Amino acid sequence: MKKHIVLLCVALGLTQAAIAQTNLSATPPRVQVANGTLEGVAEPGGVRSFKGVPFAAPPVGNLRWREPQPAQNWSGVRKADKFGPRAMQRPVFGDMNFRSNGMSEDCLYLNVWTPAKTGKEKLPVLVYFYGGGFIAGDGSEPRYDGESMAQRGIVTLTVNYRLNVFGFMAHPELTKESPHKASGNYGLLDQQAALRWVQQNIAAFGGDPKRVTIAGESAGSVSVSAQMVSPGSKNLIAGAIGESGSLLGTLSPTPLADAEALGVKFAGSLGANSLADLRAVPADKVLEATGQAGAPRFSTVLDGHFLPKSAIAIFAAGEQAQVPLLAGWNSEESGARGILGQDAPTPENFAKNVKRLYPDRADEVLKLYPGQTEAEVTQAATDLAGDRFIGFSTWKWTDMHVKTGGGKPVYRYYYERPRPPMTPEMGNATPGLAGGVIRDSNAPKAPPAKGAVHSAEIEYAMGNLGSNKVYAWTPDDYKVSEVMQTYFANFIKTGNPNGKGLPKWPAVTKGGPAPVLHIDVNTRTETEKNAGRYQFLDQLMK
Repeated sequence: MKKHIVLLCVALGLTQAAIAQTNLSATPPRVQVANGTLEGVAEPGGVRSFKGVPFAAPPVGNLRWREPQPAQNWSGVRKADKFGPRAMQRPVFGDMNFRSNGMSEDCLYLNVWTPAKTGKEKLPVLVYFYGGGFIAGDGSEPRYDGESMAQRGIVTLTVNYRLNVFGFMAHPELTKESPHKASGNYGLLDQQAALRWVQQNIAAFGGDPKRVTIAGESAGSVSVSAQMVSPGSKNLIAGAIGESGSLLGTLSPTPLADAEALGVKFAGSLGANSLADLRAVPADKVLEATGQAGAPRFSTVLDGHFLPKSAIAIFAAGEQAQVPLLAGWNSEESGARGILGQDAPTPENFAKNVKRLYPDRADEVLKLYPGQTEAEVTQAATDLAGDRFIGFSTWKWTDMHVKTGGGKPVYRYYYERPRPPMTPEMGNATPGLAGGVIRDSNAPKAPPAKGAVHSAEIEYAMGNLGSNKVYAWTPDDYKVSEVMQTYFANFIKTGNPNGKGLPKWPAVTKGGPAPVLHIDVNTRTETEKNAGRYQFLDQLMK
């Protein structure tokens, strides 16, 4: 009898311990940061998430078109269980799926996913900047979700930053009021402010402020290169990952005087005769004006502050962040129509369009991008369009960092996996710009992608295929994702993407043949075959 009582007590004790453990895991996690206490969410996979965390003051009213100001302290416990509002933007890309709390000028929030159970673990940190041409995007997009990376032992963040006119407009009055006599680049300064926040607060989430890798795709990749060259950020990072694009040829900065002239023109379109008038215009009206015919395109500015000189000059002088770099681009960044327009893919039409683009160098281009059949012309035009758009600028970034990066390793990839067909539930939708989705049944069907289109790699690299319900993912897609995400995770942890069970990925070295990792179902390293193309395009920049 006594034996049964003992067993019963043991069983009850185990049950109570299990209940206590369940209650503990169900208790919302709390973290103390510089501005106050945050209460996040205990995710099912053991990750803790904190969403909608303010890293700067709302850039509204007189703070519109100002450098980000410090976030205000709060009292009590602040809920961090929902994404904050996304930056002001027009709906221009069909592949963007937001989970944000609406849209607002008040958008400077970040999101943290951490596997750490305490603040003493000193885990590596990933800060991811979204793409969207500096006119769209948000840290709430499922393809950037940080939970999968967190499950691999990495504290992962996505960061919002101001876009379009709100993030990149320069104006003489803005320059005059600035303590640095600079204007524009507010979106990049937002990112920089977020990196300072990480340095101050990430240890509370179990992250190591000395092991911060920044990453991004498209405009996010351009942002990574920009943070590498800005004096205010280059010492805040330990590594960099770029997916398609750099400031050395994509979304390149406009000289300040020219950018100010665009700002004056835009103000005039709104009937604003002063900066005070411009700040008084409601945000939705300002945004609406950016969609009007003839409206300027706002992008990065050579402002003399965030960018004291051109990125090319900074890299040439070796003044960039001396950190390991992993970067690459996709096999179909742009389509053949980017060169041919509506012309048929014949050798004659290709030659005609090349001569239009390169009147004095057409023969050289046609040797580097040859095509004698329609299939060859289509491929050559696709290659040329992709290189002009983003391939060259990414190559140039890696090439310069090999030469002046203080001997830090540079890893170059070429991503080739085409997306699978759409799921039957998508009906008669068709792929659109940058991986977007066009649901207009009358829209002309785009030709099937032969390679990896712009933005196709994001879900693979971040381990988020399952969150994208548009495509009918196959076991091969999950295989590619596992390989690519593991390379990225290894790099974030150690500065070297190589690891057990992965094909060897050598770093690029000075002088020798450049190794390139081709990422597909059969991932392998090959020697760079197209250096001549990029060296030729490089000549045109000088």
